[in-house]
Amino acid sequence: MAKKDKRVDAYIENSPEFAKPILKHLRAIVHSTCPDAEETIKWRMPTFMHHGILCGMAAFKQHCAFGLFKHKLVFEDKDKSISAEAMGQFGRITALAELPPAKTIVRYIRKGMKLNENGVELPRAPAKKAALTVPGDLSAALKKNKQALIVFEKFAPSHKREYIEWITEAKRDETRTKRLAQAVQWMAEGKPRNWKYMNC
Repeated sequence: MAKKDKRVDAYIENSPEFAKPILKHLRAIVHSTCPDAEETIKWRMPTFMHHGILCGMAAFKQHCAFGLFKHKLVFEDKDKSISAEAMGQFGRITALAELPPAKTIVRYIRKGMKLNENGVELPRAPAKKAALTVPGDLSAALKKNKQALIVFEKFAPSHKREYIEWITEAKRDETRTKRLAQAVQWMAEGKPRNWKYMNC
């Protein structure tokens, strides 16, 4: 039987109107796929527990997000249904029609459930990270925008790394070019890579 949390009810009720059907739909899929899932609030977002953290969802001013906690083990690089354009794995969800089919989401949730049930842990990040290497195209773009360069140089190493990884992990040239332009714009405004999620 679904173990629901009144705080999740309140979260959905207080979300923007466009978000309510999306969150209700995702919640229903999680509970139909994993009847033993327990709801809670973590990081100020509805989170579903099943032998540990299974998945979570969130609503922002103009989009929703949904993601599996162990997404690095659930998804494959070649999977075309995932997106890195927002928090979670399905990009910026603004309508039910933008979600993958329910059976696809169910498949991912089941993978996450199995990982948790088997006690599989996420790989630990190495204690020491490699020295930061600023890619040439980012360096050139920053030199053309003095304000962005000043901000980048003042960033903590973690903020620099977030931008560098976001740009270098792009699989297509056009994606990389788009991310590069967006990165410079955000840095010129003094924003770290994940600024959108810092005050949610």
